[in-house]
Order: sequence, then structure tokens, then C-alpha cells
Amino acid sequence: MTYISKTLLSLILFALLNAVAYAQDTIVDSKKPESFKLLIPMLNVLIDSALTNNGMLGYRKNEIEVKKANLKAKRRNWTRNFGIQADTRYGTFDNFSNNISGPNTVTLASTTTQTNYGVGLYLKIPVFDIFNRKSDIKQAKAEISQAESLVEFQEYEIRETVIRYYEDLVLKENLLEIQATNLSDAKVNNEMAKKEFTNGQMEIYEYIRISDITAGVATEFEKAKSNLLLAKKLLENYTGVKIN
Repeated sequence: MTYISKTLLSLILFALLNAVAYAQDTIVDSKKPESFKLLIPMLNVLIDSALTNNGMLGYRKNEIEVKKANLKAKRRNWTRNFGIQADTRYGTFDNFSNNISGPNTVTLASTTTQTNYGVGLYLKIPVFDIFNRKSDIKQAKAEISQAESLVEFQEYEIRETVIRYYEDLVLKENLLEIQATNLSDAKVNNEMAKKEFTNGQMEIYEYIRISDITAGVATEFEKAKSNLLLAKKLLENYTGVKIN
């Protein structure tokens, strides 16, 4: 083979290699994986929203207010032993009076129709209430403290749950991005294998093997996508915040 023929053959091979490389780059660019990044709010924003929208926590806080009102009522119970009593009487009254003058006593009787009014104060001292008032107040304070502890525990559980859901969503988002890249690469390899098989450059068993790998990667991608949507819905439902 002459020097010119060798040079021409080298140029032809170089051109073919460049064409193949350009075709591969074109395929890769056209199959750029789709991004599934979400606009996830800050963790503290999600926690605050969950604390605000949690129905059970709201119930616990209202229960504290009820118990505080009960404590005030028990502290005022002593006032029921004091009171003002008033009455009105209308009718015919017989009046008698004695007039003593020296050794003689004169009794005078008269009948009148009139309205009588009476107003007075009263005080009761029930021994049972005196001994039990302190115990009742102590019990009411303990119930308030217990309710406040339940609220603190509920808030802790809510924060912990939001953190778990948040981290799980971030993880599922990253896993889906990885699976999207894997699927894009698998599709490129499958297209290249299909071309080589069509041109008789690849055995059928190798082409089937690559096709099976691509199908498996696609399955894992769909699972990762479903897991991301589930994690997103759980966090949205728990916090009340819409995530785009």
C-alpha cells in the first residue's frame, strides 16, 4: 500500500470516528434527563405551619383554657357562702302595742294593709368547703400542668414528624434525580445497541440483555417517581403547605 493510500485511509477513519462521536453527543444532548427538583420551603416554615394547623394540638391548647377557667371558678367558690337576701311582703297586718302608764297597762290593736320590705346580708360557714377548697385548687392546678405537658409533648412529636417527612422528601428527590440520569444513559445505550444490532454489529442476545437492563432502569425510575410523589403528599398533608 502506497503512502498516499495510507494517508487517505487515515483521513477516512478519522472522519468516521468524528461522525460517530458527533452522533453520540447529539443523542446524549437530545436525551438530557428531566429535572424533578422541588421548591421545598424552609424546615422552620414547615414546622410552624404544622404546629398551627394540627387539630389535636389545637384541642390540647383549648383544654388548657378550660382547665384554667375551672381553676378560677374553684377559687371563687368561697363567695357562694356570702350573699344578700331581700324580700317583699304585701298584705293585712295586725299590730299590737302596749302603753304602760303608771299601774295601768293599755293594749292597743290595729289592722293595716301595707307593703313591707326587707334587705339583709348572710354568711354561711360550711366546714366541708373549708377543708376541701385547698385540695380542689391543688387538683385544678395539677390538671393544668398535666395539660401543658401534653401540649409540649404534642409539639415535640409534630416537630419530629415534620423533620422526618422533610428529610425523606429530600432523599426521595435526590434518588429520583439519580434514577433520571440512569434512565437517560440507559436509553442512549439502548439506542446505540439497536443501531449496532440493525447494522449487524451486535448479536441478538447482547441486544436483548441491554434492552432488559434499560427496562429495569425504567422500572426503578417509576418507583422513585412514585416514592417522591408520596413523600411530597405526606409532607403537604401534615403541614398544610403546598409544595411545587
